[in-house]
Amino acid sequence: MNGNSMKHKNSYVTDLRAGQTIDEIFALAGARKNQAKNGPYWQLTLQDRTGALEGRIWSPQSQQYEELQPEQFVRLQGQVNSFKDQLQINITALNVLDPITAGIDLGQFLPVSSIPPEELLEELETILRRELTFPGWKKFCRRVLRDEDIRAVLLTAPGGKSMHHAYCGGLLEHTLGVVRACLALSDLYPQLDREILLSAAAFHDIGKAYEISSGISRAYTDMGQLLGHIAIGLELLTPHLTREKDLTPELILHYKHLLLSHHGELEFGSPKRPKTLEAFVLHMADNLDAKASTFGTAFSEEEQEEGAWSDYQRMFGRALYLPHKTPATPPRPRRTIQKKEDQCLLPLKE
Repeated sequence: MNGNSMKHKNSYVTDLRAGQTIDEIFALAGARKNQAKNGPYWQLTLQDRTGALEGRIWSPQSQQYEELQPEQFVRLQGQVNSFKDQLQINITALNVLDPITAGIDLGQFLPVSSIPPEELLEELETILRRELTFPGWKKFCRRVLRDEDIRAVLLTAPGGKSMHHAYCGGLLEHTLGVVRACLALSDLYPQLDREILLSAAAFHDIGKAYEISSGISRAYTDMGQLLGHIAIGLELLTPHLTREKDLTPELILHYKHLLLSHHGELEFGSPKRPKTLEAFVLHMADNLDAKASTFGTAFSEEEQEEGAWSDYQRMFGRALYLPHKTPATPPRPRRTIQKKEDQCLLPLKE
């Protein structure tokens, strides 16, 4: 098999079906050598812009490959099979490609948000500029988003490794979802401190841009594994908070609490549990947007039919169901009171 003869993908993960024989290029999002009864085998995670699936190279062929690792591009031949209701590829031949000489187009292998990340970032800036009025929070948000290093990582950062918003631009997409939810809830509950809630929603997950790499594998960085995104975000934002003269120590303390408690419970990685109404609302909005996104990606395009069930979803611990929806009906005409022709319009005498 000439590893460099194919320069473009012909089919994607979402095109594959059980029983299909393929000759295709994938990116390696994961590679691990395991031991089976009949010898060592490679367990690979194969990815393109539409998704990922598992691949296996069984012994004795597996022993031909000394080292396979994430971030590599491979051309492989094999058979698509179904195992425990999940597609996987039994690989019969594989070549590692040089991305330059093979003319690899990264856009074919990196999943990206449906809306370009640049537009998502612009929308976030527009909302904050329009909705924030207190000088301290307005200048704080503007200062953070004008930091060139922060802007660069935000434009490529995924919102998660695999559970939700796990694609380039995913962090910005998730952030906008949480900001919009907090906006709506601020109208519903006017006792909320709208300014601090929106400012915290805008950057509650900013540490994820440094916790998870934006490459093919979306692997956790050393900083991510040692500190986690909540601690990273707090460390990143503190200098910007203390620089704003309009932000009192009490406001800064509350803001830090919002960041530290947005995962809600200690067992979910939250250093503190919410203790203010704003903290509860931010946690709920964050949780809702993550779950809504996961629900939206649980069904393939072919399964977007009423009455369909998804595969098992790890975030929920169950399969999900697409219910039958209430049929759309035209709006009712507004009722108007008809005046009777013989109605007396003169005032009654006392």
